[in-house]
Amino acid sequence: MRLLVTGSSGLIGSEVCVHFARLGWHIHGVDNNQRAVFFGPQGDTRWNQNRLARQLGVAFVHHELDIRNRDGVLQLLEEVRPDAIVHTAAQPSHDRAAAIPFDDFDTNAVGTLNLLEANRRTNPAVPFVHMSTNKVYGDRPNSIALAELETRWDYADPAYADGISEEFSIDQSKHSLFGASKVAADVMVQEYGRYFDMPTCCLRGGCLTGPNHSGVELHGFLSYLVKCNLENREYKVFGYKGKQVRDNIHSHDVARFIEEFIEAPRVAEVYNIGGGRANSCSIWEAFKLAEKFSGKPQVYQYVDENRIGDHICYISNLAKMRADYPGWDITISLEETIRQIVEAHALRSDKSKN
Repeated sequence: MRLLVTGSSGLIGSEVCVHFARLGWHIHGVDNNQRAVFFGPQGDTRWNQNRLARQLGVAFVHHELDIRNRDGVLQLLEEVRPDAIVHTAAQPSHDRAAAIPFDDFDTNAVGTLNLLEANRRTNPAVPFVHMSTNKVYGDRPNSIALAELETRWDYADPAYADGISEEFSIDQSKHSLFGASKVAADVMVQEYGRYFDMPTCCLRGGCLTGPNHSGVELHGFLSYLVKCNLENREYKVFGYKGKQVRDNIHSHDVARFIEEFIEAPRVAEVYNIGGGRANSCSIWEAFKLAEKFSGKPQVYQYVDENRIGDHICYISNLAKMRADYPGWDITISLEETIRQIVEAHALRSDKSKN
């Protein structure tokens, strides 16, 4: 069995590569280290590509390809003929998108279209899993009534006690240019599923995290926070009193859900994939957990102005995922996730000094 993974050197892409290789799949990774172009040296993912090559050996083949290259994408799919496709490649920052609007849209929207059409031309029966984002909901989650607690914001409306479901509207809201390009990709993935009866799936991620994340200030909340903590660097808290809430899901649990979908694919499905309420935290709460495992105080600066289109409180409702795929659930807690991130950052830092 052959699996094609775009963004294979990124957090989710690399986790998917390792997970499926362990299941006996032959992995074809597609990545051109564009993250280093978007974010500079701190976003470089070559270390992760090299890790995959060492760890997976002959089970992993790397393809240096930009998904904006339409002919190259079609040629690759014709050559590889994958049995499943997991599309994680993206420009991932809503802040960065405003400075590079064409690169953002061409990567997120057009790149996704290139893959979908190439898939339709080569084998439309192949499951196609797309890593979307909760930013497709724009800032509409901020319209939900909130209660201010001691260390976090929370939903005051009991209808959202378990979080935001897939029925939540994506319309009439400010998305950021990144959110808009991801909406375009998300809707196109659904449309190829419905129009051509292809097994496609959009995973609208909350905070996807784990020890192999190259976190930067503009993307990678927990990873970047831990990096700042360990290196005694200042972390900027943007608005909302530092009580803004995210639910965090370990990349391993994302890969496990993708496995479940590929084993029993459905047509044009959408799922909000995150850690749920149990794995949610505010920035202040994340500071405390990072400090617990690092033993270092968090250095930070509070900036009163919030980021454009930022969510005050976002928790994924996992009911639909659990109902459609009862064999799946969250297996890695928030505390364990942060412990692993601290351990991995410390290890990489020690290696870089030697």
